Amino acid sequence: MLTRESRSALLVATHFVYASVGSAHRKTGVPHFANKARVEETVRSIRAGSSAGWAWRDVIAGRVAVLGRVDDPMLAARATDLDDVGNRVLRWLAATDGTAPEDGPALPDHPVILLADDLTPSDTAAIDPTRVIGFCTAVGGPTSHTAIIARALGIPAIVGAGPAVLAPADGAVAVLDGGAGALWLELEESDLASAQGAQRGIERLRAEEHQARFRPAITVDGERVEVVANVNRAGDAAVAVEAGAEGIGLMRTEFMFLGRDEPPSEDEQYEVLAEMVRSLNGLPLVVRTLDIGGDKNVPYLDLPHEDNTFLGIRGIRLCFERPDLFAPQLRAIYRASKLGPVSMMFPMIARIEDLDAAMLHAEIARSEVGAEPIDIGVMIEVPSAALIAPELAKKVQFFSIGTNDLTQYTLAMDRLHPMLAAQADALHPAVLRLIRMVVDAARPEDVWVGVCGGIAGDPEGALILSGLGVDELSMSIPAVGAVKARLRNVSMADARRLAERALACSTADDVRALL
Repeated sequence: MLTRESRSALLVATHFVYASVGSAHRKTGVPHFANKARVEETVRSIRAGSSAGWAWRDVIAGRVAVLGRVDDPMLAARATDLDDVGNRVLRWLAATDGTAPEDGPALPDHPVILLADDLTPSDTAAIDPTRVIGFCTAVGGPTSHTAIIARALGIPAIVGAGPAVLAPADGAVAVLDGGAGALWLELEESDLASAQGAQRGIERLRAEEHQARFRPAITVDGERVEVVANVNRAGDAAVAVEAGAEGIGLMRTEFMFLGRDEPPSEDEQYEVLAEMVRSLNGLPLVVRTLDIGGDKNVPYLDLPHEDNTFLGIRGIRLCFERPDLFAPQLRAIYRASKLGPVSMMFPMIARIEDLDAAMLHAEIARSEVGAEPIDIGVMIEVPSAALIAPELAKKVQFFSIGTNDLTQYTLAMDRLHPMLAAQADALHPAVLRLIRMVVDAARPEDVWVGVCGGIAGDPEGALILSGLGVDELSMSIPAVGAVKARLRNVSMADARRLAERALACSTADDVRALL
């Protein structure tokens, strides 16, 4: 069983998986580290007489050493990413037949639980769920993008479990419970049989939830909570609808900017959004404007170095600095709004001035494309936004609370920090009280309130959020059926009583004990 701290760190699924354990060293799928400057430096070394492999390795080793000395622990940790990318390029240089080299651990022909120091988001996205039926990492946090993607893929996982998880030898038999954050090793046959029985029971429950996925989340006393999905790509919209989602509560437009060498054009962004509107066939689409910065970096934008990227030029602040990125995106959103119900929200709003400036940019774009006004909302991600919610509510049609960032800013804990991520719990009473403040500010202005952070996809967290008065819950696609089923089996009166008890708690552990 993992430690208490590790149990609170993790939670991407609620069912057991068992298999032989496969282990892997940290690898990475991060593109763009091989940028123009590094390539040019390598080419100069080759022209001076070095081999391609030696020249590339020499350049990367120097950059890794510099990055590893940076005071910011998050940036220093990227030295490992850079070193691994350098090794991937070396494998390409060493390939003699022009084919792609093997990348990542060699897996057996039967399902495994993968153990790793860490996995990057692209590592996780590339996992084949038929081969890797669960994974456990030594570092990371529950709101890291690795964990978020694992939830989206429906892969049971534990993150931030500590280095001890790397000790088992390949081939050991294990049971992993992503819901409890527990990894059991060296089990007796009776223990495996018990785990298999629990797994079958959960699978039956998931099948029932899937069967009822299109039923609305109406509590036993007749109150409805809207359940929608968070998505990254155009193709996710149809998948979300099939999973029972009643629309898209968060379209992360930044993923259109990742994995490429230049920003997407206005037409490219419009086509992506138009495809989503068509797939939704009348269901709502909420588009978040570009949210780059913090832990999401785009190398080709050449953003200046910052000592603390989470407190720097990110979200709406970057859009103000780069109107060449902001204006085309706003025009694309308004163009797509002519095809169906599209709303727009701005990330990282911390001041009234931020919202006023963003709405001015939006109005200019709207007039340029000749679109009708659309609903506009703000992300409540920083404590100042929650505290000025009464003023913000007079200017917008909705709030979307990003509990992942709101938690890290409220508790002053980097949600990616290897030692602190486990403590950045969105069910901390301080975070819940801010959510209640936002709901109370919204009601007099007829502003609806959604939550799009990770806790919305936890059935028990969804229960507390609904009791606090949240109107909409937006989550990873695999969580939709379970959350709707949980809400259909309770009364809103009970949910409100639970929320009041949670608000009166002193610690996150006290809140979780209520559940």
